[in-house]
Amino acid sequence: MDIATISGLVLAITVIITALILDGGSPAELFAAPAAIILIFGGSIGATIVTSPLKIALKVPVYIMQAFKTNKLNTKADIELLTKLADKARREGLLALEDDSKKIDDKFLKKGIMMIVDGVDPEQVSAILETTIDQMRNRHKQGIGFFTAAGGFAPTFGIIGTVMGLISVLKQLDNPAALGEAIASAFLATLWGLLTANLIYLPIGGKLKAKSEEEAHNRYMQLEGIISIQAGENPRIVRDKLTAYLPPSEAASEKDAGNAKSASKKAPVANTGKA
Repeated sequence: MDIATISGLVLAITVIITALILDGGSPAELFAAPAAIILIFGGSIGATIVTSPLKIALKVPVYIMQAFKTNKLNTKADIELLTKLADKARREGLLALEDDSKKIDDKFLKKGIMMIVDGVDPEQVSAILETTIDQMRNRHKQGIGFFTAAGGFAPTFGIIGTVMGLISVLKQLDNPAALGEAIASAFLATLWGLLTANLIYLPIGGKLKAKSEEEAHNRYMQLEGIISIQAGENPRIVRDKLTAYLPPSEAASEKDAGNAKSASKKAPVANTGKA
């Protein structure tokens, strides 16, 4: 599970409830107007479905689960694998990578290695993999767009709910004792509209966007490695190029680890024989 998503959501809810209690209210008051809650959720989701294809709306539960899951990406492991493949390809040729490619679980990386083993032109390899990344990002944008649109509709439906509530208030002007509760219920609709937009829809859309960019970044790193292997570049050069995709602190440690491995390979064997 994505700890950042869960902890952020818990923190936001805690702050809202704490502020409500400090103002002399009660968390139960948030649910005092169920009609407003139904209007906000039903109206915002319904309006968003109008703007999106049905297949996207049906995937909403999947998108929500993705926001709470951690991306199964291991950039350092990919760099290590690509460096080893570059070393093997330089020593034994690209055809020697065929058996290694069959052991790769990552479909994108496996596809790229298989293409260079099959002798596909470097420009075509690059074009095919870049298209794959672009299509992946386009698919992700559909889910991101759904929640972003819902985040725009929710406050509007909150205002609609408040207006509807105030109309009901105006009908009770002859009953001053009920006006306070009626006005409070009316403004709960606006509150729920803002809460759902800024606590659910927009954060989920933002999280999906961040995960999409993270995956695309990793894919471009893999693409760089695949093209470098096909070009027969020195494994150390390949490692240096790929570590540039890591944050500076991680890149420094990865580079040091790579240099240590290179040094161990080149270290001469001690002569223990007696003169």
